[in-house]
Amino acid sequence: MTSPPATHEPLSRTARATRTRILEAARRELGRNADSSLGDIAKAAGVARRTVYAHFAGRAALVGGLAADAGEAIRVAITVIDASAASRGPAPDAASALARVVLTLWPVGDRYRTLIGLARQDLGANGFSGLLAPVRDTVAGILARGQRQGVFRTGVPPGPLSRALEAHILALLDSVNSGIWADDGTGAATTTLIAAGADRDVAASTVRRLRDANQPGCNAQLPGCQIARVPSNSGAK
Repeated sequence: MTSPPATHEPLSRTARATRTRILEAARRELGRNADSSLGDIAKAAGVARRTVYAHFAGRAALVGGLAADAGEAIRVAITVIDASAASRGPAPDAASALARVVLTLWPVGDRYRTLIGLARQDLGANGFSGLLAPVRDTVAGILARGQRQGVFRTGVPPGPLSRALEAHILALLDSVNSGIWADDGTGAATTTLIAAGADRDVAASTVRRLRDANQPGCNAQLPGCQIARVPSNSGAK
C-alpha cells in the first residue's frame, strides 16, 4: 500500500517573512563567501540555526530556494518584456528587442549572480539550465527575426547563438561577482548585440537610445531593478 502524497500547509505571514529573511541573508553571505555555513547564514538572518533547518533541510535546499526565487524573477521579467512588446504594436526591430531583454534581465542576474557559481554544484547543470530556458527561447526567437531582417549578420543558427549569448552574459555577471568589472547592463547589452552580429555603431546607438528614453523594461516588480548610470570605464568601447 502506498502512502498518500505529503501535503504542505501554507506558510503563515510570520513564517514567510522568516523564510524571506533567511534567503536574503543566504544571498548576501554566499555572495561574500561561497563556503558560508548554515550557522553563518542563520547569524546573518538573526535567527537560530534550527530555524533555518525548519525551512530548509540543508545547504542544497537553501540554494534551491534561492534558485526558485531567481526563476520567479526571470518569469516576471519575461512577462514584463512580452507585455511591453505587445503594447508597442508591431514587433520592434530585433536589435531593440534583444537590447531590451538584456537591460530588463540584468538587474535580476545581478541580484542573483552568486548562483552562477553555486547552482551547478548544488543544483546540477540541468537544474541551472532550466532556470534560463524561458530567456533562451525568447532570445532565440528575436535572433531568428533579426537574421531575417539582416540586423544580425552571422552564420550561427538562432538556437546555438542564443546559448552562446547566454554564456557571454553569465561570464560578464561572474566578472561583476569577482569584482573585476562593473556594469548597469549598458555594456552587457551593447556587447551582446555585437556578439549577435549587429553592427557596432548600431549596437551602441540602440542601447543608448533605450537608456536615454528610460525604456529598458526595468519594472518595480523585479527585485533590485533600477536604472543607474554605468561608470565610463565599464561598458563596451
